[in-house]
Amino acid sequence: MKRILIINGHPDKSSFCNELALAYKRGADKSSANCILVNLADLEFDPILRFGYRQRTELEPDLIKLQNAITESDHLVFVYPNWWGTYPALLKGFIDRVFLPKFAFKYRENSLLWDKLLTGKSARLIVTMDTPKWYYSLIFKAPGHHSMKKGVLEFCGIKPVKITAFGPLKSSGNAKRNKWMTAVEKLGFEQK
Repeated sequence: MKRILIINGHPDKSSFCNELALAYKRGADKSSANCILVNLADLEFDPILRFGYRQRTELEPDLIKLQNAITESDHLVFVYPNWWGTYPALLKGFIDRVFLPKFAFKYRENSLLWDKLLTGKSARLIVTMDTPKWYYSLIFKAPGHHSMKKGVLEFCGIKPVKITAFGPLKSSGNAKRNKWMTAVEKLGFEQK
C-alpha cells in the first residue's frame, strides 16, 4: 500500500488549494492508499531558520512529526499558490526548518558533493496561480517550479517530481474549478 503525505502550503485553510488537497486525498483514499493530509496553517512552528546551519534550532513537536511522516512516505504532494513567482512564506519556512542537513541531505567532507537522503520517494506539486501558465513558463521562466523541483526535492533525492499547475485562478468560474478538482482527484486515485 502506497503511503502518501499531502502538504497544503496555503496559509488560509478555506482557500481553493485546500479544496484541491482534499480532492487529491479523496482520490487516494478511493485507491486504498495510506494517505495523510497536513495543513501547514495548523502547525505550530517558527518558520524562520534563525541561525542558518551554523547553529541548530530545536524542532518543534509538529515539525518532528512531519519529518517522521516524510520519512515514512513513498509519495509527497505539495499543494500551494504561486505568489510572487514562487510560494508562500509559510511553505518556504517549513522547507527551511524541515529539509535540514542530516535529514534531507548530507554534505560530504572536503567535497562540493552531497548525499541525497530522501531517495526512493516521488513527489507531485499542485500549484495554483493567477498568471496564465504559458506566461509563467515563457516570460517568468517558472522560478517557483524550478525552486521546488530542482532546488529542494531533487536536491534531496526525491524523483520523479511532477508538476500540475492551474491558472489563471482569478478568472476561473465554478465549472473550471470543478474540472480542476476532478483532475486532481484522478491524480490521487492513480497515486501520481
